[in-house]
Amino acid sequence: MEKNDPYAALKFREFNLFLLVRFAMVFAWSMQFIVIEWEVYSITKNPLSLGIIGLMEVIPAVSMALFAGHVVDQKEKKSLLIKCLLGFSVISLGLFLITKPDITSTLSENTVLYTIYALVFCGGVVRAFMGPTIFSLFALIVPKKVYPNAAIWSSSVWQLGAVVGPALAGFSIHWIGVNWTMFFIFGCSLTALIALSQIKTKPILNPNKGEKVFKSLREGISFVFNTRIILGVLSLDMFAVLFGGAVALLPIFAQDILKVGPEGFGVLRAAPAVGALIIMFTSAYFPLNKKAGMKLFTAVFFFGVSIIGFGLSSIFWLSVFFLFMSGVTDGISMIIRQTILQLRTPDEMRGRVASVNSMFVGSSNELGAFESGVTAKLMGTVNAVVFGGTMTLLTVLGIGFKFPKLRNLDLETDLEENNIKNE
Repeated sequence: MEKNDPYAALKFREFNLFLLVRFAMVFAWSMQFIVIEWEVYSITKNPLSLGIIGLMEVIPAVSMALFAGHVVDQKEKKSLLIKCLLGFSVISLGLFLITKPDITSTLSENTVLYTIYALVFCGGVVRAFMGPTIFSLFALIVPKKVYPNAAIWSSSVWQLGAVVGPALAGFSIHWIGVNWTMFFIFGCSLTALIALSQIKTKPILNPNKGEKVFKSLREGISFVFNTRIILGVLSLDMFAVLFGGAVALLPIFAQDILKVGPEGFGVLRAAPAVGALIIMFTSAYFPLNKKAGMKLFTAVFFFGVSIIGFGLSSIFWLSVFFLFMSGVTDGISMIIRQTILQLRTPDEMRGRVASVNSMFVGSSNELGAFESGVTAKLMGTVNAVVFGGTMTLLTVLGIGFKFPKLRNLDLETDLEENNIKNE
């Protein structure tokens, strides 16, 4: 293998199929979330309702995360992911039906709203299992020596889905309406299922198969909290996402502050992902491994600065710029975080570590949406965003002081010590 080969991971056929599955799911899930936000706010005109969407998903995602991690470490990953995709398909079909004009015309607004919330709740259950399963399957598809490169491509595809999904959601609402957009999302989930069926069944690497649930969960939690670098990564990401959740308020900015309609909403929602996507493809040629810890903290700090700038802006294209920069900085931190987690997690612990990661980080997206909705209700939309960005800056300073080993981490050294450096 060539040194620093930017296409190293793409030489493995199953990894390409994995990328297609991941793209289809991220595209569909992010698009669906945006359409739900738009539909719910159109019904209620209440910022708090946007926060409730996040809360409905985060409750099952957090409460079931540890158990899901145990199940993932005990079960075959491909078949488990197929079940997750089938669950998502059913939810998408349900959302298509509940937004169908022939059906909604016979129901009250509250019935439609509560049904949407219920389906979002079911999506949280699916997500509790999907995240750890994808994280674990990743490690079984490519050899360890290409993990850093594979992490870049996996994150890039994730961001590509996050770019196209939200952007197309805004335009799709304008062109074909909410209902048929939901049906299109259902079709995307079927595409992911077809691609996943081409990946071979993988062995279960956990030597403690059949281990009791509580003992298994205790081991996973203990590993995370005793591994300072992993704990620092999860803590930094959790608080940054929790307080930097300005995107949850974008329907308000698009409709009431910037007044740019669904097309402008799609541009605003896609801007962070475009920035992240650009930095991720760039990093395939210019790796971020050297002095990764300091780069991680610097990126999250400027993420907070970008959120503050967005909150203070009243000009559409300036708002787009600040959201774009938030994506650039978040993309840098995502690559470094994913590489650290893949390198530092034993194969038999991947499901449980990913579940703890889901509790720390994945849930903070929805908790961040809820926090943004509540603070927007209490102090106004602009003040809520500026407050969140300021808290992100304080988080960087606090965690940087608390976790000096993470701050000084160099992944080049880490790769050499583990004898898995690309050659």
